[in-house]
Amino acid sequence: MAQRGWRDLDESDVKVRPGRRNSRPRSKQRPAHRDAVVGMVIAVDRGRWTCAVDGNPDHQVVAMRARELGRTPIVVGDRVWLVGDTSGEPDTLARIVRVDERESVLRRTADDTDPYERVVVANAEQLVIVSSLADPPPRPGFIDRCLVAAYAGGLTPVLCLTKADLADPTEWADGYAGFDMSVLTTRPDAEPEELRAVLRGRLSALVGHSGVGKSTLVNRLVPRARRSTAEVSETGKGRHTSTSAVALPLPDGAGGWVVDTPGIRSFGLAHITTGDLVNAFEDLAETAEECPPNCGHLGAPEDPECRLDEFAAREGRHRQLSSLRRLLRSRTGRDE
Repeated sequence: MAQRGWRDLDESDVKVRPGRRNSRPRSKQRPAHRDAVVGMVIAVDRGRWTCAVDGNPDHQVVAMRARELGRTPIVVGDRVWLVGDTSGEPDTLARIVRVDERESVLRRTADDTDPYERVVVANAEQLVIVSSLADPPPRPGFIDRCLVAAYAGGLTPVLCLTKADLADPTEWADGYAGFDMSVLTTRPDAEPEELRAVLRGRLSALVGHSGVGKSTLVNRLVPRARRSTAEVSETGKGRHTSTSAVALPLPDGAGGWVVDTPGIRSFGLAHITTGDLVNAFEDLAETAEECPPNCGHLGAPEDPECRLDEFAAREGRHRQLSSLRRLLRSRTGRDE
């Protein structure tokens, strides 16, 4: 047979060797998972997520992240869809196949220059900022930064001043009177009934420095929690006792959850913009849009043309504007 030249070849002469793997193209369709059940993530541990099915603390399921989710971050408070073995029996494992959009998120960075955001908790309605009145003393800069994160993340802040038996809380309570939040006090010789009422029926995250009594408070609210506690060191700083965030159900049918977060020594706000914070103050946000470009809303001498001064004088919002500027300075590390 005579050898054919290349001019005599056509597409029928092309030989394609099949790949070693299945040559069928991967479908972009994903299973509908119509049999999935909804759960809330209540704990995370080494690639395993413990979830309360339908928010029921007595029906807990351990799950892994489905392959199709890739590296989708899943944190305590996330609402997820579960398939597989959702019985909750020992040695069973379900799969998380979907994560619902978050209604709120509490984020922080290690410091004000760290670009990496750490999501502390998702979908919390309230952020309870726990600060002791003494031993260790309050740190207003930390409280203000938590307020910034709460407002920017869509959480309602609550200030809880512990150890009221050691110092008078009046001065600190008055200092935060200009903020739209509740200020509560607790003491070790009394039940935290006022705080229980605020937490009832809601998902609330507790945040605070180590040593302020946060874990002790959680143990009073949820006796079966048995969170580790420790005495304050001789330097006046608390020792870290809580090492991971966990959501705990309030007892006696209260219907709420408290998320005990690890003790935090710094609360970076590298991810928070001026606009994020101003928008949390609805009365001021509309006027702030009339300010010159790149206005930091700090007032003179930094921003002499800021329109918020005129608005506050006309509408009697001096205290609210003062609160906003205090948080703006805290966000930039210029705590007053």
